[in-house]
This record gives sequence, C-alpha cells and structure tokens, in this order.
Amino acid sequence: MTEAPRSKIGRLKVRAEFLKAAKAPYQARGGVVVQARDRGDGPETGPEPGLESGLESGTEMRVGFTATKKIGGAVKRNRAKRRLREAARALLPLHGLPGHDYVFVARATTIDRDWAGLLDDVKAALIRLSRPKTTPPSNTDTASREKTVR
Repeated sequence: MTEAPRSKIGRLKVRAEFLKAAKAPYQARGGVVVQARDRGDGPETGPEPGLESGLESGTEMRVGFTATKKIGGAVKRNRAKRRLREAARALLPLHGLPGHDYVFVARATTIDRDWAGLLDDVKAALIRLSRPKTTPPSNTDTASREKTVR
C-alpha cells in the first residue's frame, strides 16, 4: 500500500479562523460539509497576520473540525470529529490545496455512515473544492435578444 505524501497540515484553533472559513466556498455531501478558504498568503504576498512565523504559510494546509449539538451529546460529537479527523488525515494530503484552510463540519449521518461512504464524501468534496470556479459562458450575441422597436 502506498503512503500518502507528507505535507504540512496545521490546525485551526481560533474561532475567528472558523468564521472566515464559514464565508468561503463549501461542498455539502451526505456525511460531511467541507469548507475551503484560500488564505492568499503565498510566498509573494507574505504570511497572514496572526499566523505563527515559524510556519511556511504558503505551503501549509490548515484544518479544523466542528460538530454542533444537533449531532447529539458529547460522545456522539466526539465520535463524529474523530471520524472526520481520520478521513482528513488520509485524504487532505492527496486532494487539498496548499495555502488553504479547511473546515470539516459533521452532519447527523457522519456517525452512522459506513467508512467507505464517508471517505467518498470527503474525497468528492475536496476534489470539487480544488477545481477553479468557472463562470458559464455569456452569450455575446445580444442583437438576437433585442426587441425591434418600430
């Protein structure tokens, strides 16, 4: 079995970091919601304010996990976050983008979802979030849509 490539993955710990990620693009799947925020702190722009100076911010991914009380009591929330941490540990180095913050939000089905299904959900969300956002082609032929005034 091949080992996942080693890339530096930090943790989101401060509420403000989670709130910034909440405003970013997200993908909801059956067992998880994944939010991804481009920090914009590549080598050319410098580190984000508040980021520890010892980290290579442009190459580091950071990840956080959350589970609300809708999931259940503390035991269920902790189980959901443990499952998400393991899924992120396995898939984020393969499908995550450097310089991004990821937040994994547990859903009610995170606990009961079979492991392969949860991994598929996380993988699909990460792949979709790693694609650049494309805009639909605009129709430049406005003359055909204009009404003729007589």
